[in-house]
Amino acid sequence: MVRTPLTPEEHERGERLGSLLRETRTFAGRTMADVAACAGLSAETLRKIETGRAPTPAFFTVAALAGTLGLSLDELIVRCELVPV
Repeated sequence: MVRTPLTPEEHERGERLGSLLRETRTFAGRTMADVAACAGLSAETLRKIETGRAPTPAFFTVAALAGTLGLSLDELIVRCELVPV
């Protein structure tokens, strides 16, 4: 199965998501390994999401991370939205 290339906007949204997750995790004083384990992910998967190398993680992955970090999905949507130029 060939995957459609991501648009620049999708890459930017992925970077915003990763940045938000990283900021929330570090503000809470939690390690990457701790958050990943609680969300049922590998630390490497979380690292890829946080750095934007996995800009379109699966919905259930995002939901698990949001729940682990105490973020609502509504908040994620609003904070990761692209602002039109």
